[in-house]
Amino acid sequence: MSQTLSPELQEMLRGGETRTVEFKKSGTEITKDVYETVCAFSNRDGGHIFLGVKDNGEIHGIQEEKVDRIVKDFVNAVNNESKISPPLYLSPIEYDANGKRILYIRVPVSPDVCRCNGRIFDRIHEADIDITRHSDDVYRLYARKRNSYFVNRVFPAFGMDDLREDLIERAKKMSRYRDNNHPWLSMTNEQVVRSAGLIVMDSDSGREGLTLAGILMFGTDQLIMSVLPQHKTDAIFRICNTDRYDDRDVVTTNLIESYDRLMEFSKKHLNDTFNLDGIQSVSARNHILREIVSNLLMHRDFSSGFVSKLVIEKDRIYTENPNLSHGQGTLNLDTFEPFAKNPPISKVFREIGLADELGSGMRNTYKYTKMYSGGEPVFFEGDVFRITIPLSEVATATVGPARIVPANGNTKKTDGIINEGTNPNEEINGDINPNGEINEDINPNGEINGDINPNGEINGDINPNGEINGDINPNGEINEEATLSQTDKQLIELIRNNPDIKRSDMISALEIGKSTLDRLLKKLKNKGVIEHSGSNKTGCWRVLVRTETQTSNRPSDKPHSSRMLVYLNNGIIETRRQF
Repeated sequence: MSQTLSPELQEMLRGGETRTVEFKKSGTEITKDVYETVCAFSNRDGGHIFLGVKDNGEIHGIQEEKVDRIVKDFVNAVNNESKISPPLYLSPIEYDANGKRILYIRVPVSPDVCRCNGRIFDRIHEADIDITRHSDDVYRLYARKRNSYFVNRVFPAFGMDDLREDLIERAKKMSRYRDNNHPWLSMTNEQVVRSAGLIVMDSDSGREGLTLAGILMFGTDQLIMSVLPQHKTDAIFRICNTDRYDDRDVVTTNLIESYDRLMEFSKKHLNDTFNLDGIQSVSARNHILREIVSNLLMHRDFSSGFVSKLVIEKDRIYTENPNLSHGQGTLNLDTFEPFAKNPPISKVFREIGLADELGSGMRNTYKYTKMYSGGEPVFFEGDVFRITIPLSEVATATVGPARIVPANGNTKKTDGIINEGTNPNEEINGDINPNGEINEDINPNGEINGDINPNGEINGDINPNGEINGDINPNGEINEEATLSQTDKQLIELIRNNPDIKRSDMISALEIGKSTLDRLLKKLKNKGVIEHSGSNKTGCWRVLVRTETQTSNRPSDKPHSSRMLVYLNNGIIETRRQF
């Protein structure tokens, strides 16, 4: 006898097919793909099958006289080991939907790997995928069922002599960040490795050996590549050349130095804005990077050949890593439940201060992303785990060479306004030094020195003939075109109109030779007029200065004094002379 659909089942029908809901027409008999879906649901997260419903959710119904036969055939099939292995004990329930008969089947998660006709199926989004010949996917499925960890694999052939003593010593020192009296500080290197569970007994051979986790943490690069050749993290900076990249670092070393490399790469390309947590100044950028880089290294599925990535783009930074998922979809901060994925590696990261307790990273990332960009991060759980951090324009604004242009307004120091990352306080130290000198080049301390000396004279821009080659003429006027030939101007306009222009196109348009072009480009780059980002084949050009003549409104026959100020305009440092 048919039952009335519950509100929960009605909601499933209205919601359409999903990763855990499947509709099958099956009006007169069960189609063979029903059993593939049963197998896929059993292997993944379980699911709900509705027979007598079209793919679009329309109730088609099962012929009333066929209902009992379909139920009997289904029960016999899922209990037949030659059809479904291991056998499943499932029973369809008959429901009445808008006066039509449908059958509902609830498929729970199986503790074992399920096969249908000898094939292994997995549920990916809304499809049942045959993964039998995909060894990586099959391995991950078995690992998920057994709750085992690939990084616990033991290599009896390797021991302490195959590890880097300097890395273990560094880890001991880093443990002070967690506790000044950390037990590791009084241990030998071997005791540290054993206490972290990185040397264990191999249950198959009965011999002790290093685990894969121990090799990844403290092994030499050669050893890591010999046991895990797919180990790699790809760091990419992509702002100008969006088809490929502007900068890249392929990291294949141990996890501790991988953390260093990824942090260094990210800090190089992301500006550190000023943020307050209460009354305390904090680096929101560094806090975000710590969480996402640690997650990228600790929680990946090392058995997969999928390349983990850290990608910085103009409006976002995102990470991707292979994952033994415990669900599918966007994680909610209030409802997510953290799962330990590589406990031995996570433990070492926590002990040396590169990570906190399980689950805290997501909350910290939310907190500091709001400080850094005003947005919210997105965490997506699947076979590929993805974190996306929105970025504001200032985060990836690049700072180019300084140039002199006329300006009116205040000439106060600009400390704290421009952040080139030269010091932790986001200040430009000594942009006008004690001697009143300004230099268009910024030294490692963030200072701008020299160029106009205390007497107001131009220093460094006068050639042997006594002529001014630079940007300020004898009347104190700014004249950026003074030293540009007609060909120079034509070349600048070509680049301005087409930043991706190739050198061969420049030669053709200007009707000059290759050596002449190389000389012109070198001259303009040295003068700070243009710059090139990316590789020679795929990079792009950028014009850094205006080419129109600019003069002050001050009468040239009156005494005058000049002052300089530095400010950020569209991501470019400009040195302005004010009269």
